[in-house]
Amino acid sequence: MTTPPPTLDPVELAGDGLLLRPWPTVLGTRDLADLRIGLSDPEQGRWNPRALPATAPDETLLAWVARLRAGWAEGTMASWAARDPLDGRLLGHLAIREVSVEFGTGRVGYWTMPAERGCGVARRALLSATDWAFEQLGLHRVDLAHAVGHGASCRIAERGGYRWEGTLREAMPDSSGRRHDMHLHARLATDPRPPD
Repeated sequence: MTTPPPTLDPVELAGDGLLLRPWPTVLGTRDLADLRIGLSDPEQGRWNPRALPATAPDETLLAWVARLRAGWAEGTMASWAARDPLDGRLLGHLAIREVSVEFGTGRVGYWTMPAERGCGVARRALLSATDWAFEQLGLHRVDLAHAVGHGASCRIAERGGYRWEGTLREAMPDSSGRRHDMHLHARLATDPRPPD
């Protein structure tokens, strides 16, 4: 008989000029507007099949957040809004999906608000969340996959200590349905943590 995954208690992570806060149950006007920008950004749609149109109704955005919150309760996903610790502004998003405490594994994904790209938000969020996954969840391996042509995501993975392991052929469609090969990266709990 398979044991159901444990419930994950939503936790806030802070440090390195970044606040990772679980998505709230109620989104304010500012969060809704920022989330719409982040999820409908053309660069997001270029690489991500889950990108949304700018005209998506608020209910679609709220359903997106509800799925993330459900992941905590189901014990299968931990997710955070990456925020500026001074003013609470949304800087990006990071989730560790497919969490299996039984096997000690998870898969990370992230995106950054258009105005914050190149500022180190995704790398800092990746380091904080990975530290938490190893130290608090006891995971042994966290992997990360990105479209082969997405050089910025590749650099984030490498700078986050995620080693390149190979290519997953035609593993993910983008929002237009075009399939991309993906680079697979992973970090083990036994790998050295990259310097901040």
